[in-house]
Amino acid sequence: MNNCHQLLRKLTLFAMLFLSTNTAWAQWHQKTFNVMGTRAHVEFWLNDTANAPRLATDYIQLVEQEMQRIDAAMSPYIESSELSRINQEAAKHPVQISAELYQLIKTALDVSILSQGAFDITYASVGYHYNYRKHQKPSEAQISKSLTAIDYQAIKLNSKEQSIQFDKTDVKIDLGGIAKGHAVKNCLAILKNNGVEHALVSAGGDTGLLGDRRGRPWHVGIKHPRAEQKTAVHLPLNDEAISTSGDYERYFIQDGVRYHHIINPKTGDSARKVVSVSIIGKDPTYVDALSTAVFVKGLVDGMTLINKLPEFEAIIIDNQQTMHVSRGLQQN
Repeated sequence: MNNCHQLLRKLTLFAMLFLSTNTAWAQWHQKTFNVMGTRAHVEFWLNDTANAPRLATDYIQLVEQEMQRIDAAMSPYIESSELSRINQEAAKHPVQISAELYQLIKTALDVSILSQGAFDITYASVGYHYNYRKHQKPSEAQISKSLTAIDYQAIKLNSKEQSIQFDKTDVKIDLGGIAKGHAVKNCLAILKNNGVEHALVSAGGDTGLLGDRRGRPWHVGIKHPRAEQKTAVHLPLNDEAISTSGDYERYFIQDGVRYHHIINPKTGDSARKVVSVSIIGKDPTYVDALSTAVFVKGLVDGMTLINKLPEFEAIIIDNQQTMHVSRGLQQN
């Protein structure tokens, strides 16, 4: 990228990435595994005691189990999941749901309001017609027929009954833009509650950090959107979360057009105003949802939104592969 070197100096970023490298210190424990349709990673520090190996195994197992639990409850691809039951029944009658899922859907709706509909979990009303592995997309007629069902305002939550109902037929929801952030947040809490002070948990493009890397910052890389083995920028972060949404994660190209999984709720087609968005903040759940929202809104509107939210920062790579940063990062 033309301006990458200047930006690196300006932000005092370092060209080191620790997400997947093995450490030489015995006190660091880590594991990479597959869950929620993506690659997950956990890494944390334990004091070098006789119990450390056993505790490390236990803590890693707790992290894996938590991500698997959330996947089992919130995956639209698992027929027995709580989310699948909602999609099957909520257009017919109110569906009572768990407190966890109720709160996560409420958070999703809050972000929908904040982003003026750029983030909308009912995108699945059209999104389920796409099959990226088989390079299949819906026809214009299918999109047109399903587009009216994309409407977050059609989701009705009842706090007293802890239930959800859709007031439109054919509405489907998908928490793919927020559930991994929620999983990362929960896993960090599990580690913290067990006394861990330095940890990293990631799931796909979502990374959450607990503390620092024992006196040094964690270094998290943002993938280059058009070069598989390259990193666009590295960020030194402590006690924060970062989520990256890109058009290179799940996609296929047909007749020279890239179709990817980040759907513009207004069109039912892939959002194409930018190629990568990374949001930095304290809450992994919110940064996950906001990275999708900003991706859909594009450079100008997306950056305007983030610059109004002092607790969040953004790094956006546009269609010309030029990098842009939010106001708070420019001041560093």
